[in-house]
Amino acid sequence: MLRNLKLSPELCAQEFDNRLVVITGATSGIGYATARKYASQGADILSIHRNEAKSQQLCETLQSQYPIACIYLMADFAKLADVHQAAEELSALDRPIDVLIHNAGVFVTQRTFTGDGLEMAFQVNYLSTFILNYYLREKFLNQRASRILFVNSEAHRFAVWGLNLDDLAWEHHRYSGLKSYGAAKTAQLLSMIKLSEYFAGTGVTVNAMHPGNVKTNSGQNNGPIYKFFKRLLVDRTAKSPEVSAEALYYLGVSDALANTSGKFFNLTTEEEPAPPALDEEAAEALWALSLKLGGLK
Repeated sequence: MLRNLKLSPELCAQEFDNRLVVITGATSGIGYATARKYASQGADILSIHRNEAKSQQLCETLQSQYPIACIYLMADFAKLADVHQAAEELSALDRPIDVLIHNAGVFVTQRTFTGDGLEMAFQVNYLSTFILNYYLREKFLNQRASRILFVNSEAHRFAVWGLNLDDLAWEHHRYSGLKSYGAAKTAQLLSMIKLSEYFAGTGVTVNAMHPGNVKTNSGQNNGPIYKFFKRLLVDRTAKSPEVSAEALYYLGVSDALANTSGKFFNLTTEEEPAPPALDEEAAEALWALSLKLGGLK
Protein backbone atom coordinates (compact mmCIF):
# COMPACT_ATOMS: atom_id res chain seq x y z
CA MET A 1 0.00 0.00 0.00
CA LEU A 2 2.72 2.49 0.93
CA ARG A 3 4.59 1.81 -2.30
CA ASN A 4 1.43 2.16 -4.34
CA LEU A 5 0.63 5.54 -2.83
CA LYS A 6 3.63 6.94 -4.72
CA LEU A 7 2.54 5.65 -8.12
CA SER A 8 0.81 7.70 -10.78
CA PRO A 9 -2.38 6.34 -12.37
CA GLU A 10 -2.52 4.63 -15.72
CA LEU A 11 -3.96 6.92 -18.39
CA CYS A 12 -6.66 6.15 -20.95
CA ALA A 13 -6.74 7.97 -24.30
CA GLN A 14 -10.04 6.44 -25.49
CA GLU A 15 -12.91 8.82 -26.14
CA PHE A 16 -16.33 8.27 -24.59
CA ASP A 17 -18.66 10.12 -26.95
CA ASN A 18 -22.40 10.06 -26.27
CA ARG A 19 -22.08 7.77 -23.28
CA LEU A 20 -23.86 8.53 -20.00
CA VAL A 21 -21.91 8.81 -16.78
CA VAL A 22 -23.71 9.16 -13.44
CA ILE A 23 -21.64 10.75 -10.65
CA THR A 24 -22.71 11.46 -7.09
CA GLY A 25 -21.16 14.46 -5.35
CA ALA A 26 -19.78 16.15 -8.47
CA THR A 27 -19.96 19.83 -7.48
CA SER A 28 -16.46 19.92 -5.96
CA GLY A 29 -13.25 17.98 -5.41
CA ILE A 30 -12.82 14.56 -6.97
CA GLY A 31 -16.38 14.46 -8.31
CA TYR A 32 -16.03 17.80 -10.09
CA ALA A 33 -12.67 16.90 -11.62
CA THR A 34 -14.07 13.54 -12.73
CA ALA A 35 -17.15 15.11 -14.33
CA ARG A 36 -14.87 17.48 -16.26
CA LYS A 37 -12.62 14.62 -17.38
CA TYR A 38 -15.48 12.53 -18.72
CA ALA A 39 -17.13 15.57 -20.34
CA SER A 40 -13.86 16.49 -22.05
CA GLN A 41 -13.93 13.05 -23.68
CA GLY A 42 -17.48 13.45 -24.96
CA ALA A 43 -19.54 11.82 -22.20
CA ASP A 44 -22.89 13.18 -21.07
CA ILE A 45 -23.13 13.77 -17.32
CA LEU A 46 -25.93 13.09 -14.85
CA SER A 47 -24.95 14.26 -11.38
CA ILE A 48 -26.68 13.79 -8.03
CA HIS A 49 -26.39 16.41 -5.27
CA ARG A 50 -28.24 18.07 -2.43
CA ASN A 51 -27.48 21.67 -3.51
CA GLU A 52 -29.48 22.80 -6.55
CA ALA A 53 -27.60 26.05 -7.16
CA LYS A 54 -24.27 24.21 -7.32
CA SER A 55 -25.83 21.54 -9.53
CA GLN A 56 -27.03 24.17 -11.99
CA GLN A 57 -23.63 25.84 -11.97
CA LEU A 58 -21.90 22.51 -12.67
CA CYS A 59 -24.05 21.83 -15.74
CA GLU A 60 -23.74 25.39 -17.03
CA THR A 61 -19.94 25.21 -16.72
CA LEU A 62 -19.60 21.83 -18.41
CA GLN A 63 -21.98 22.66 -21.25
CA SER A 64 -20.24 25.98 -21.89
CA GLN A 65 -16.90 24.20 -22.31
CA TYR A 66 -17.83 20.89 -23.94
CA PRO A 67 -20.49 19.81 -26.50
CA ILE A 68 -22.22 17.47 -24.08
CA ALA A 69 -25.52 17.18 -22.23
CA CYS A 70 -25.62 17.64 -18.47
CA ILE A 71 -28.56 17.08 -16.14
CA TYR A 72 -28.88 16.51 -12.41
CA LEU A 73 -31.06 14.94 -9.73
CA MET A 74 -31.53 16.29 -6.23
CA ALA A 75 -30.90 13.99 -3.25
CA ASP A 76 -29.51 14.36 0.25
CA PHE A 77 -27.94 11.01 1.10
CA ALA A 78 -28.63 11.66 4.78
CA LYS A 79 -32.32 11.21 3.90
CA LEU A 80 -33.36 7.75 2.77
CA ALA A 81 -36.51 9.07 1.10
CA ASP A 82 -34.32 11.24 -1.15
CA VAL A 83 -32.14 8.26 -2.05
CA HIS A 84 -35.15 6.13 -2.97
CA GLN A 85 -36.54 8.92 -5.14
CA ALA A 86 -33.25 9.38 -6.98
CA ALA A 87 -32.91 5.61 -7.42
CA GLU A 88 -36.39 5.37 -8.93
CA GLU A 89 -35.61 8.18 -11.38
CA LEU A 90 -32.33 6.57 -12.40
CA SER A 91 -33.94 3.17 -12.95
CA ALA A 92 -36.56 4.80 -15.18
CA LEU A 93 -34.03 6.48 -17.50
CA ASP A 94 -34.65 5.69 -21.17
CA ARG A 95 -30.96 5.37 -21.98
CA PRO A 96 -28.17 3.14 -20.65
CA ILE A 97 -25.96 4.20 -17.75
CA ASP A 98 -22.47 3.40 -19.01
CA VAL A 99 -20.61 4.29 -15.81
CA LEU A 100 -21.96 4.86 -12.29
CA ILE A 101 -19.48 6.51 -9.93
CA HIS A 102 -20.30 6.52 -6.22
CA ASN A 103 -18.27 9.50 -5.06
CA ALA A 104 -20.45 11.35 -2.52
CA GLY A 105 -19.36 10.85 1.05
CA VAL A 106 -18.87 12.39 4.46
CA PHE A 107 -16.31 12.22 7.27
CA VAL A 108 -17.53 13.11 10.76
CA THR A 109 -15.41 13.29 13.90
CA GLN A 110 -18.37 13.21 16.31
CA ARG A 111 -20.95 10.43 16.48
CA THR A 112 -23.84 11.83 14.46
CA PHE A 113 -27.19 10.40 13.41
CA THR A 114 -29.39 11.11 10.42
CA GLY A 115 -33.10 11.82 10.57
CA ASP A 116 -33.58 8.14 9.73
CA GLY A 117 -31.88 7.19 12.99
CA LEU A 118 -28.73 5.74 11.40
CA GLU A 119 -25.12 6.66 12.02
CA MET A 120 -24.21 9.37 9.50
CA ALA A 121 -21.09 7.86 7.92
CA PHE A 122 -22.74 4.46 7.48
CA GLN A 123 -25.83 5.88 5.80
CA VAL A 124 -24.19 8.46 3.54
CA ASN A 125 -21.08 6.52 2.56
CA TYR A 126 -22.55 3.04 2.35
CA LEU A 127 -26.30 2.51 2.62
CA SER A 128 -27.13 5.17 0.03
CA THR A 129 -24.84 3.46 -2.49
CA PHE A 130 -26.42 0.10 -1.68
CA ILE A 131 -29.91 1.44 -2.36
CA LEU A 132 -28.92 3.00 -5.69
CA ASN A 133 -27.23 -0.20 -6.84
CA TYR A 134 -30.14 -2.35 -5.73
CA TYR A 135 -32.69 -0.33 -7.71
CA LEU A 136 -30.48 -0.40 -10.80
CA ARG A 137 -29.78 -4.15 -10.87
CA GLU A 138 -32.34 -5.00 -13.55
CA LYS A 139 -31.46 -1.97 -15.66
CA PHE A 140 -27.80 -2.98 -15.67
CA LEU A 141 -28.69 -6.60 -16.51
CA ASN A 142 -30.79 -5.47 -19.47
CA GLN A 143 -27.95 -3.27 -20.72
CA ARG A 144 -25.47 -6.18 -20.63
CA ALA A 145 -22.62 -3.71 -20.18
CA SER A 146 -21.84 -1.09 -17.55
CA ARG A 147 -19.26 -0.24 -14.93
CA ILE A 148 -19.96 0.60 -11.29
CA LEU A 149 -17.14 2.35 -9.41
CA PHE A 150 -16.87 3.06 -5.71
CA VAL A 151 -14.61 5.90 -4.63
CA ASN A 152 -13.46 3.93 -1.62
CA SER A 153 -10.41 4.49 0.60
CA GLU A 154 -7.35 2.89 2.13
CA ALA A 155 -9.05 4.06 5.34
CA HIS A 156 -11.17 0.90 5.16
CA ARG A 157 -8.16 -0.64 6.92
CA PHE A 158 -9.06 1.28 10.09
CA ALA A 159 -11.95 -1.14 10.57
CA VAL A 160 -9.39 -3.59 11.92
CA TRP A 161 -11.91 -6.03 13.38
CA GLY A 162 -14.48 -5.61 10.65
CA LEU A 163 -18.08 -4.42 11.00
CA ASN A 164 -20.06 -4.59 14.21
CA LEU A 165 -23.39 -5.33 12.56
CA ASP A 166 -25.09 -5.55 15.95
CA ASP A 167 -23.75 -2.14 16.97
CA LEU A 168 -23.91 0.16 13.96
CA ALA A 169 -24.84 3.03 16.30
CA TRP A 170 -21.50 2.66 18.17
CA GLU A 171 -23.24 2.37 21.53
CA HIS A 172 -21.04 -0.45 22.80
CA HIS A 173 -17.82 0.31 20.93
CA ARG A 174 -15.63 3.39 21.20
CA TYR A 175 -16.43 5.75 18.38
CA SER A 176 -13.93 7.66 16.28
CA GLY A 177 -14.26 9.39 12.93
CA LEU A 178 -11.65 7.14 11.36
CA LYS A 179 -13.23 3.94 12.65
CA SER A 180 -16.73 4.88 11.50
CA TYR A 181 -15.42 5.99 8.10
CA GLY A 182 -13.36 2.82 7.80
CA ALA A 183 -16.38 0.70 8.70
CA ALA A 184 -18.53 2.39 6.04
CA LYS A 185 -15.85 1.89 3.39
CA THR A 186 -15.45 -1.74 4.46
CA ALA A 187 -19.19 -2.13 4.01
CA GLN A 188 -18.86 -0.81 0.45
CA LEU A 189 -16.21 -3.43 -0.31
CA LEU A 190 -18.32 -6.21 1.20
CA SER A 191 -21.27 -5.17 -0.98
CA MET A 192 -18.93 -5.30 -3.97
CA ILE A 193 -18.46 -9.04 -3.31
CA LYS A 194 -22.18 -9.70 -3.61
CA LEU A 195 -22.69 -7.39 -6.59
CA SER A 196 -19.81 -8.97 -8.48
CA GLU A 197 -21.35 -12.39 -7.92
CA TYR A 198 -24.75 -11.15 -9.08
CA PHE A 199 -23.38 -9.61 -12.28
CA ALA A 200 -20.88 -12.37 -13.07
CA GLY A 201 -20.78 -13.09 -16.79
CA THR A 202 -23.16 -10.25 -17.73
CA GLY A 203 -20.72 -7.55 -18.89
CA VAL A 204 -21.50 -5.45 -15.80
CA THR A 205 -18.46 -4.88 -13.58
CA VAL A 206 -18.07 -3.49 -10.06
CA ASN A 207 -14.77 -2.14 -8.76
CA ALA A 208 -13.50 0.19 -6.04
CA MET A 209 -10.56 2.58 -5.81
CA HIS A 210 -8.59 4.59 -3.31
CA PRO A 211 -8.35 8.10 -4.83
CA GLY A 212 -4.97 9.00 -3.35
CA ASN A 213 -4.22 11.89 -1.02
CA VAL A 214 -5.93 14.71 -2.88
CA LYS A 215 -7.04 18.12 -1.73
CA THR A 216 -10.82 18.22 -1.29
CA ASN A 217 -13.46 19.84 0.91
CA SER A 218 -14.04 16.59 2.78
CA GLY A 219 -14.52 17.11 6.51
CA GLN A 220 -15.48 20.77 6.31
CA ASN A 221 -18.56 19.93 8.36
CA ASN A 222 -16.30 19.23 11.36
CA GLY A 223 -14.96 21.63 13.98
CA PRO A 224 -12.05 24.10 13.86
CA ILE A 225 -9.51 21.71 15.41
CA TYR A 226 -10.07 19.12 12.68
CA LYS A 227 -9.92 21.79 9.97
CA PHE A 228 -6.65 23.16 11.39
CA PHE A 229 -4.91 19.79 11.42
CA LYS A 230 -6.28 18.93 7.98
CA ARG A 231 -4.72 22.13 6.57
CA LEU A 232 -1.50 21.58 8.51
CA LEU A 233 -0.91 17.86 7.95
CA VAL A 234 -3.10 16.55 5.15
CA ASP A 235 -3.52 19.31 2.60
CA ARG A 236 0.17 20.29 2.54
CA THR A 237 1.10 17.05 0.76
CA ALA A 238 -2.19 16.55 -1.08
CA LYS A 239 -2.29 16.28 -4.87
CA SER A 240 -4.76 17.76 -7.32
CA PRO A 241 -8.15 15.98 -7.67
CA GLU A 242 -7.34 15.63 -11.37
CA VAL A 243 -5.08 12.70 -10.40
CA SER A 244 -8.08 10.82 -9.06
CA ALA A 245 -10.16 11.84 -12.07
CA GLU A 246 -7.63 10.28 -14.45
CA ALA A 247 -7.78 7.04 -12.46
CA LEU A 248 -11.59 7.00 -12.46
CA TYR A 249 -11.60 7.60 -16.21
CA TYR A 250 -9.18 4.72 -16.78
CA LEU A 251 -11.22 2.37 -14.57
CA GLY A 252 -14.47 3.41 -16.23
CA VAL A 253 -13.37 3.37 -19.88
CA SER A 254 -10.21 1.39 -20.58
CA ASP A 255 -10.70 -1.79 -22.59
CA ALA A 256 -8.03 -3.39 -20.40
CA LEU A 257 -10.58 -3.62 -17.57
CA ALA A 258 -13.61 -4.74 -19.58
CA ASN A 259 -13.75 -8.08 -17.75
CA THR A 260 -12.29 -7.02 -14.39
CA SER A 261 -14.72 -7.01 -11.46
CA GLY A 262 -14.68 -7.20 -7.68
CA LYS A 263 -11.26 -5.58 -7.37
CA PHE A 264 -9.83 -2.82 -5.19
CA PHE A 265 -7.40 -0.35 -6.76
CA ASN A 266 -5.04 2.24 -5.32
CA LEU A 267 -5.68 4.68 -8.17
CA THR A 268 -5.15 2.14 -10.98
CA THR A 269 -2.86 -0.32 -9.16
CA GLU A 270 -4.70 -3.41 -7.97
CA GLU A 271 -4.34 -4.18 -4.26
CA GLU A 272 -5.52 -6.74 -1.76
CA PRO A 273 -8.08 -5.18 0.62
CA ALA A 274 -7.87 -5.76 4.36
CA PRO A 275 -9.16 -9.19 5.48
CA PRO A 276 -12.45 -7.87 6.97
CA ALA A 277 -13.35 -6.52 3.52
CA LEU A 278 -13.00 -10.02 2.04
CA ASP A 279 -15.23 -11.82 4.57
CA GLU A 280 -17.95 -13.54 2.51
CA GLU A 281 -20.04 -14.45 5.56
CA ALA A 282 -20.00 -10.81 6.66
CA ALA A 283 -20.96 -9.81 3.12
CA GLU A 284 -24.02 -12.09 3.27
CA ALA A 285 -25.08 -10.77 6.68
CA LEU A 286 -24.54 -7.15 5.62
CA TRP A 287 -26.60 -7.64 2.46
CA ALA A 288 -29.57 -8.96 4.45
CA LEU A 289 -29.30 -6.16 7.01
CA SER A 290 -28.98 -3.52 4.28
CA LEU A 291 -32.23 -4.69 2.69
CA LYS A 292 -33.94 -4.20 6.04
CA LEU A 293 -32.37 -0.86 6.88
CA GLY A 294 -32.90 0.45 3.36
CA GLY A 295 -36.56 -0.53 3.29
CA LEU A 296 -36.03 -2.83 0.29
CA LYS A 297 -37.72 -6.07 -0.67
